Amino acid sequence: MSTDAPAPRPRDGAARSTAEYRIEDLAHHSGATVRTIRAYQDRGLLPRPERRGRANVYADTHLSRLRQIADLLDRGYTLASIKELLEAWDAGRGLGGVLGLVAEVDGPWTDERAGRITRAELDGRFGGEPDEAAVRDALELGVLERVPGKDDEFLVPSPQELAVAVELHAAGVPLSAIAGHLRELRGQVEHIAARFLEFTTEHVFARYLGPQPPTDAEAAEAASLVRRLRPLAQQSVDAELARAMRTFATRHLHRHLAEGPVAEVVDEPQSVPIPAQTMRAVRRLVGAEHVSTFIAAAAEREVQTRTLDALASNTSNTPTVDQKPFPA
Repeated sequence: MSTDAPAPRPRDGAARSTAEYRIEDLAHHSGATVRTIRAYQDRGLLPRPERRGRANVYADTHLSRLRQIADLLDRGYTLASIKELLEAWDAGRGLGGVLGLVAEVDGPWTDERAGRITRAELDGRFGGEPDEAAVRDALELGVLERVPGKDDEFLVPSPQELAVAVELHAAGVPLSAIAGHLRELRGQVEHIAARFLEFTTEHVFARYLGPQPPTDAEAAEAASLVRRLRPLAQQSVDAELARAMRTFATRHLHRHLAEGPVAEVVDEPQSVPIPAQTMRAVRRLVGAEHVSTFIAAAAEREVQTRTLDALASNTSNTPTVDQKPFPA
Protein backbone atom coordinates (compact mmCIF):
# COMPACT_ATOMS: atom_id res chain seq x y z
CA MET A 1 0.00 0.00 0.00
CA SER A 2 1.41 3.40 -0.97
CA THR A 3 2.46 5.78 1.75
CA ASP A 4 2.31 8.74 -0.66
CA ALA A 5 -1.42 9.34 -0.62
CA PRO A 6 -2.73 12.83 -1.43
CA ALA A 7 -1.90 15.37 1.22
CA PRO A 8 -4.92 16.30 3.32
CA ARG A 9 -6.36 19.74 2.74
CA PRO A 10 -6.31 22.21 5.63
CA ARG A 11 -9.46 22.65 7.59
CA ASP A 12 -11.87 25.36 6.51
CA GLY A 13 -10.74 28.70 7.78
CA ALA A 14 -7.23 27.50 8.66
CA ALA A 15 -4.41 29.64 7.31
CA ARG A 16 -1.97 27.80 5.16
CA SER A 17 1.50 29.11 5.97
CA THR A 18 3.45 27.01 3.49
CA ALA A 19 2.67 25.01 0.38
CA GLU A 20 2.23 21.29 0.77
CA TYR A 21 3.04 18.70 -1.89
CA ARG A 22 2.49 15.07 -2.61
CA ILE A 23 5.66 13.39 -3.80
CA GLU A 24 4.42 13.50 -7.42
CA ASP A 25 3.79 17.24 -7.13
CA LEU A 26 7.20 17.78 -5.56
CA ALA A 27 8.82 15.87 -8.43
CA HIS A 28 6.92 17.99 -10.96
CA HIS A 29 7.95 21.32 -9.39
CA SER A 30 11.60 20.34 -8.73
CA GLY A 31 12.35 18.49 -11.97
CA ALA A 32 13.51 15.42 -10.05
CA THR A 33 11.91 12.01 -10.37
CA VAL A 34 9.96 10.32 -7.60
CA ARG A 35 12.65 7.64 -7.49
CA THR A 36 15.40 10.28 -7.11
CA ILE A 37 13.53 12.03 -4.28
CA ARG A 38 13.25 8.77 -2.36
CA ALA A 39 16.95 8.02 -2.99
CA TYR A 40 17.89 11.44 -1.58
CA GLN A 41 15.81 10.70 1.50
CA ASP A 42 17.55 7.37 2.00
CA ARG A 43 20.99 9.03 1.74
CA GLY A 44 20.09 11.77 4.23
CA LEU A 45 20.20 14.55 1.63
CA LEU A 46 16.50 15.36 1.96
CA PRO A 47 14.55 15.59 5.22
CA ARG A 48 11.82 13.05 5.74
CA PRO A 49 8.32 14.30 4.92
CA GLU A 50 5.71 14.91 7.58
CA ARG A 51 3.51 11.91 8.14
CA ARG A 52 -0.22 12.60 8.37
CA GLY A 53 -2.16 9.42 8.69
CA ARG A 54 -1.57 7.51 5.50
CA ALA A 55 -0.12 10.55 3.69
CA ASN A 56 3.43 11.87 3.34
CA VAL A 57 3.42 15.65 3.11
CA TYR A 58 6.30 17.68 1.67
CA ALA A 59 6.83 21.41 2.11
CA ASP A 60 8.61 24.31 0.43
CA THR A 61 11.75 23.43 2.41
CA HIS A 62 11.90 20.13 0.52
CA LEU A 63 11.50 21.89 -2.83
CA SER A 64 14.22 24.39 -1.92
CA ARG A 65 16.55 21.57 -0.84
CA LEU A 66 16.00 19.68 -4.12
CA ARG A 67 16.86 22.81 -6.10
CA GLN A 68 20.01 23.31 -4.02
CA ILE A 69 21.09 19.72 -4.72
CA ALA A 70 20.45 20.13 -8.45
CA ASP A 71 22.47 23.36 -8.51
CA LEU A 72 25.42 21.77 -6.70
CA LEU A 73 25.34 18.74 -9.01
CA ASP A 74 25.44 21.09 -12.01
CA ARG A 75 28.52 22.74 -10.49
CA GLY A 76 30.34 19.42 -10.31
CA TYR A 77 29.88 18.45 -6.67
CA THR A 78 29.45 14.78 -5.76
CA LEU A 79 26.54 13.61 -3.64
CA ALA A 80 28.94 12.92 -0.76
CA SER A 81 30.32 16.47 -0.79
CA ILE A 82 26.80 17.88 -1.20
CA LYS A 83 25.75 16.03 1.93
CA GLU A 84 28.62 17.64 3.89
CA LEU A 85 27.68 21.09 2.62
CA LEU A 86 24.02 20.60 3.47
CA GLU A 87 24.91 19.35 6.94
CA ALA A 88 26.96 22.50 7.42
CA TRP A 89 23.96 24.51 6.28
CA ASP A 90 21.68 22.70 8.71
CA ALA A 91 24.20 23.33 11.49
CA GLY A 92 23.93 27.06 10.92
CA ARG A 93 26.85 27.61 8.56
CA GLY A 94 25.39 29.22 5.45
CA LEU A 95 25.88 27.98 1.92
CA GLY A 96 25.64 31.43 0.39
CA GLY A 97 29.36 32.13 0.56
CA VAL A 98 30.31 28.68 -0.70
CA LEU A 99 27.95 28.93 -3.67
CA GLY A 100 29.29 32.39 -4.41
CA LEU A 101 32.83 31.01 -4.45
CA VAL A 102 31.79 28.15 -6.72
CA ALA A 103 30.06 30.61 -9.06
CA GLU A 104 33.21 32.74 -9.17
CA VAL A 105 35.41 29.78 -10.10
CA ASP A 106 32.88 28.41 -12.60
CA GLY A 107 32.44 31.80 -14.25
CA PRO A 108 34.07 32.75 -17.56
CA TRP A 109 37.84 33.21 -17.46
CA THR A 110 37.87 35.38 -20.57
CA ASP A 111 35.92 38.37 -21.89
CA GLU A 112 35.51 36.61 -25.24
CA ARG A 113 31.94 35.78 -26.22
CA ALA A 114 30.96 32.60 -28.04
CA GLY A 115 29.60 32.90 -31.56
CA ARG A 116 27.82 30.83 -34.18
CA ILE A 117 28.69 29.89 -37.74
CA THR A 118 26.84 28.03 -40.47
CA ARG A 119 28.44 25.18 -42.38
CA ALA A 120 28.42 27.27 -45.56
CA GLU A 121 30.18 30.14 -43.77
CA LEU A 122 32.70 27.73 -42.27
CA ASP A 123 33.55 26.19 -45.65
CA GLY A 124 33.84 29.65 -47.16
CA ARG A 125 36.36 30.81 -44.57
CA PHE A 126 38.57 27.80 -45.35
CA GLY A 127 38.70 28.09 -49.12
CA GLY A 128 35.21 26.96 -50.05
CA GLU A 129 35.94 23.23 -50.17
CA PRO A 130 34.14 21.05 -47.57
CA ASP A 131 36.54 19.05 -45.40
CA GLU A 132 34.75 16.50 -43.23
CA ALA A 133 37.95 15.31 -41.52
CA ALA A 134 38.77 18.88 -40.48
CA VAL A 135 35.26 19.37 -39.07
CA ARG A 136 35.58 16.16 -37.06
CA ASP A 137 38.92 17.37 -35.67
CA ALA A 138 37.38 20.74 -34.75
CA LEU A 139 34.47 19.06 -32.96
CA GLU A 140 36.81 16.70 -31.10
CA LEU A 141 38.98 19.62 -29.97
CA GLY A 142 35.99 21.76 -28.99
CA VAL A 143 36.81 24.48 -31.51
CA LEU A 144 33.29 23.83 -32.81
CA GLU A 145 30.25 22.45 -30.97
CA ARG A 146 27.07 21.13 -32.53
CA VAL A 147 23.84 23.08 -32.08
CA PRO A 148 21.04 20.67 -31.09
CA GLY A 149 18.51 20.29 -33.89
CA LYS A 150 20.63 22.18 -36.44
CA ASP A 151 22.95 20.08 -38.57
CA ASP A 152 24.17 23.06 -40.62
CA GLU A 153 25.13 25.34 -37.72
CA PHE A 154 27.87 25.26 -35.10
CA LEU A 155 28.62 27.03 -31.83
CA VAL A 156 32.07 28.62 -31.72
CA PRO A 157 33.21 28.83 -28.07
CA SER A 158 36.28 30.90 -29.02
CA PRO A 159 35.96 32.95 -32.23
CA GLN A 160 39.58 34.04 -31.74
CA GLU A 161 40.79 30.45 -31.88
CA LEU A 162 38.83 29.83 -35.08
CA ALA A 163 40.21 33.07 -36.58
CA VAL A 164 43.77 31.88 -35.89
CA ALA A 165 43.04 28.64 -37.75
CA VAL A 166 41.63 30.62 -40.69
CA GLU A 167 44.77 32.78 -40.93
CA LEU A 168 47.14 29.82 -40.66
CA HIS A 169 45.24 27.98 -43.39
CA ALA A 170 45.31 31.07 -45.61
CA ALA A 171 49.10 31.17 -45.10
CA GLY A 172 49.38 27.63 -46.46
CA VAL A 173 49.22 25.45 -43.35
CA PRO A 174 47.15 22.24 -43.89
CA LEU A 175 44.15 21.85 -41.62
CA SER A 176 45.42 18.51 -40.33
CA ALA A 177 48.67 20.20 -39.26
CA ILE A 178 46.72 22.97 -37.50
CA ALA A 179 44.71 20.36 -35.55
CA GLY A 180 47.87 18.49 -34.57
CA HIS A 181 49.54 21.72 -33.45
CA LEU A 182 46.50 22.62 -31.32
CA ARG A 183 46.55 19.22 -29.62
CA GLU A 184 50.21 19.68 -28.72
CA LEU A 185 49.70 23.29 -27.62
CA ARG A 186 46.69 22.39 -25.50
CA GLY A 187 48.64 19.79 -23.56
CA GLN A 188 51.39 22.30 -22.83
CA VAL A 189 48.93 25.04 -21.79
CA GLU A 190 47.01 22.65 -19.53
CA HIS A 191 50.31 21.85 -17.80
CA ILE A 192 50.89 25.58 -17.25
CA ALA A 193 47.36 25.99 -15.88
CA ALA A 194 47.80 23.05 -13.50
CA ARG A 195 51.09 24.45 -12.21
CA PHE A 196 49.60 27.91 -11.68
CA LEU A 197 46.70 26.36 -9.78
CA GLU A 198 49.07 24.33 -7.60
CA PHE A 199 51.14 27.44 -6.94
CA THR A 200 48.20 29.64 -5.90
CA THR A 201 46.62 26.84 -3.87
CA GLU A 202 49.81 26.33 -1.88
CA HIS A 203 50.50 30.00 -1.22
CA VAL A 204 47.05 31.63 -1.26
CA PHE A 205 44.09 29.27 -0.90
CA ALA A 206 45.46 26.60 1.44
CA ARG A 207 44.02 28.40 4.47
CA TYR A 208 40.48 27.96 3.10
CA LEU A 209 40.82 24.22 2.43
CA GLY A 210 40.32 22.76 5.89
CA PRO A 211 38.37 19.59 6.72
CA GLN A 212 35.17 21.65 7.12
CA PRO A 213 33.52 23.85 4.48
CA PRO A 214 34.56 27.51 4.79
CA THR A 215 32.31 29.97 6.56
CA ASP A 216 30.43 32.56 4.54
CA ALA A 217 33.05 35.18 5.38
CA GLU A 218 35.93 32.88 4.39
CA ALA A 219 34.23 31.85 1.16
CA ALA A 220 33.52 35.49 0.27
CA GLU A 221 37.18 36.37 0.93
CA ALA A 222 38.33 33.46 -1.27
CA ALA A 223 35.93 34.51 -4.05
CA SER A 224 37.40 38.01 -3.93
CA LEU A 225 40.90 36.55 -4.28
CA VAL A 226 39.79 34.49 -7.27
CA ARG A 227 38.55 37.67 -8.97
CA ARG A 228 41.88 39.38 -8.30
CA LEU A 229 44.09 36.46 -9.35
CA ARG A 230 42.05 35.30 -12.35
CA PRO A 231 43.69 37.64 -14.90
CA LEU A 232 47.21 37.03 -13.54
CA ALA A 233 47.56 33.61 -15.19
CA GLN A 234 46.82 34.97 -18.65
CA GLN A 235 48.92 38.08 -18.11
CA SER A 236 51.91 35.98 -17.03
CA VAL A 237 51.58 33.64 -20.02
CA ASP A 238 51.12 36.56 -22.44
CA ALA A 239 54.25 38.31 -21.15
CA GLU A 240 56.41 35.18 -21.18
CA LEU A 241 55.16 34.10 -24.61
CA ALA A 242 55.98 37.54 -26.04
CA ARG A 243 59.47 37.38 -24.53
CA ALA A 244 60.11 33.87 -25.83
CA MET A 245 58.78 34.63 -29.32
CA ARG A 246 60.97 37.71 -29.60
CA THR A 247 64.05 35.78 -28.43
CA PHE A 248 63.58 32.71 -30.60
CA ALA A 249 62.33 34.55 -33.71
CA THR A 250 65.34 36.90 -33.64
CA ARG A 251 67.75 33.99 -33.12
CA HIS A 252 66.09 32.00 -35.90
CA LEU A 253 66.31 34.90 -38.36
CA HIS A 254 69.97 35.67 -37.57
CA ARG A 255 70.94 32.02 -38.01
CA HIS A 256 69.38 31.84 -41.46
CA LEU A 257 70.89 35.15 -42.55
CA ALA A 258 74.34 34.02 -41.39
CA GLU A 259 74.11 30.79 -43.33
CA GLY A 260 73.44 32.65 -46.57
CA PRO A 261 71.84 31.13 -49.63
CA VAL A 262 72.01 27.37 -49.91
CA ALA A 263 74.08 26.20 -52.84
CA GLU A 264 71.95 24.47 -55.43
CA VAL A 265 72.81 20.86 -56.08
CA VAL A 266 73.21 20.31 -59.81
CA ASP A 267 72.55 16.83 -61.15
CA GLU A 268 73.20 17.64 -64.80
CA PRO A 269 76.42 16.47 -66.55
CA GLN A 270 79.43 18.74 -65.92
CA SER A 271 82.43 19.54 -68.15
CA VAL A 272 85.80 18.80 -66.56
CA PRO A 273 89.13 19.82 -68.24
CA ILE A 274 91.42 16.82 -68.93
CA PRO A 275 95.04 17.13 -70.21
CA ALA A 276 95.40 16.57 -73.98
CA GLN A 277 97.93 13.74 -73.64
CA THR A 278 95.53 11.89 -71.30
CA MET A 279 92.74 12.23 -73.83
CA ARG A 280 95.00 10.89 -76.64
CA ALA A 281 95.98 7.90 -74.50
CA VAL A 282 92.34 7.09 -73.72
CA ARG A 283 91.32 7.37 -77.38
CA ARG A 284 94.08 4.97 -78.40
CA LEU A 285 93.00 2.56 -75.65
CA VAL A 286 89.18 2.45 -76.12
CA GLY A 287 88.47 4.40 -79.27
CA ALA A 288 87.06 7.90 -79.66
CA GLU A 289 83.43 6.76 -79.29
CA HIS A 290 84.01 5.28 -75.79
CA VAL A 291 86.09 8.08 -74.23
CA SER A 292 83.37 9.62 -72.04
CA THR A 293 82.11 6.23 -70.82
CA PHE A 294 85.64 5.09 -69.93
CA ILE A 295 86.48 8.28 -68.01
CA ALA A 296 83.18 8.12 -66.04
CA ALA A 297 83.76 4.46 -65.18
CA ALA A 298 87.36 5.12 -64.14
CA ALA A 299 86.30 7.99 -61.89
CA GLU A 300 83.56 5.87 -60.27
CA ARG A 301 85.99 3.05 -59.69
CA GLU A 302 88.44 5.40 -58.03
CA VAL A 303 85.72 6.73 -55.70
CA GLN A 304 84.73 3.19 -54.71
CA THR A 305 88.36 2.18 -54.15
CA ARG A 306 89.03 5.13 -51.87
CA THR A 307 85.83 4.41 -49.92
CA LEU A 308 86.86 0.79 -49.41
CA ASP A 309 90.38 1.86 -48.38
CA ALA A 310 88.94 4.27 -45.81
CA LEU A 311 86.68 1.60 -44.36
CA ALA A 312 89.53 -0.89 -44.19
CA SER A 313 91.75 1.67 -42.48
CA ASN A 314 89.08 2.40 -39.84
CA THR A 315 88.65 -1.32 -39.21
CA SER A 316 92.36 -1.96 -38.80
CA ASN A 317 92.56 0.76 -36.13
CA THR A 318 89.79 -0.81 -34.05
CA PRO A 319 90.97 -3.11 -31.24
CA THR A 320 89.78 -6.68 -31.63
CA VAL A 321 89.41 -9.51 -29.17
CA ASP A 322 91.59 -12.54 -29.86
CA GLN A 323 89.44 -15.33 -31.08
CA LYS A 324 90.77 -18.69 -29.87
CA PRO A 325 89.10 -22.01 -30.45
CA PHE A 326 87.33 -23.57 -27.49
CA PRO A 327 89.34 -26.35 -25.87
CA ALA A 328 88.27 -29.76 -26.98
